[in-house]
Amino acid sequence: MANTTQLINWGGMSVVRLQAGGYEALVAYEIGSNVIRLHDNTNGVEFFRYSDKNDADVIRQSAEVWGLPTLYLPNRFADGVLKTSDAVYQLPVNEKAPYNNHIHGFLHKRVHEVVEHNADSNCAWVKTRYVYDENDEFFQYLPVRFVAEYTFTLSENGLEQDIKFTNASGDKVLPMSLASHTAINAPFVDGGKEADIRLTVPIGKKCELNERCLPTEKLKSLTMWDLEYKSGSKCPVLQVCDNDMYFGEYADLDHEKFHGVIAEDIASGKKLCYEVSEEYKFWIIWNDRGFNHYFCPEPMTAMIDAPNLSLPADVTGYREVKPGETFTAHQRFFTKL
Repeated sequence: MANTTQLINWGGMSVVRLQAGGYEALVAYEIGSNVIRLHDNTNGVEFFRYSDKNDADVIRQSAEVWGLPTLYLPNRFADGVLKTSDAVYQLPVNEKAPYNNHIHGFLHKRVHEVVEHNADSNCAWVKTRYVYDENDEFFQYLPVRFVAEYTFTLSENGLEQDIKFTNASGDKVLPMSLASHTAINAPFVDGGKEADIRLTVPIGKKCELNERCLPTEKLKSLTMWDLEYKSGSKCPVLQVCDNDMYFGEYADLDHEKFHGVIAEDIASGKKLCYEVSEEYKFWIIWNDRGFNHYFCPEPMTAMIDAPNLSLPADVTGYREVKPGETFTAHQRFFTKL
């Protein structure tokens, strides 16, 4: 079957459909360049939380918990305060008491632009872009212009996502913390059972969070609960996984170092593999109380509330992009048998 891309209507919204290498993906550029579906047609694997009964409005109402939403600025900032090396910004407090934080930013809700979509004998791809400036209502809170560029490439190697953030402000640093609120379908094997899912997350120290889900700056040793992630014996659904936050390390995949997480359906042996670049230094695991048929292994480039913490940047992962400079990150999703 030839590799293809096409604009189609999905649930009342235009999306780009990619087909290549036995995989099919739907990129919803109108909702933050979210990959609202990735399916391995050859092996029967539904990567992301997906429902044929959905329409665009369902996803728009809760864009954080469908598909592959990219968050900027991700997670929580205490009282909405964001401190950079050259400014202090007051973001809107959109998480109610008792949390009183700013949460998840804005980029995953914006209408992005399709720059290009095409295919050749090797792969299919789509490039999207969002230009952030005075025209965005969030600019009153964070007046730092930037351009976000996404490239999604589908092939027999799975789905790859490349992201570039370029600081277009001219005179201000761009605070950089990036995350994906990746919602994995449960079960992810067509015809499988949720009880058969096991998740491997290569974790180091655990980051303690307080009652507002903010870091206490204490790094904790791993308990038996935590070690189930490391050993690959954790069932990430049918029980509550609530903002378990860790430093990321390396797993083993086919006797090679693997920077990512692996979900396995132990009945079939099929593995859903989620690889991330070195910029992603942390993992949060969350599953919306465990019984809503999805779980979220969330890679983050920086800790929750990172720029406001007293810990050094080489620990928190927080960085700043200077005017004219670019930050890049990469992710890949694929099936292993």
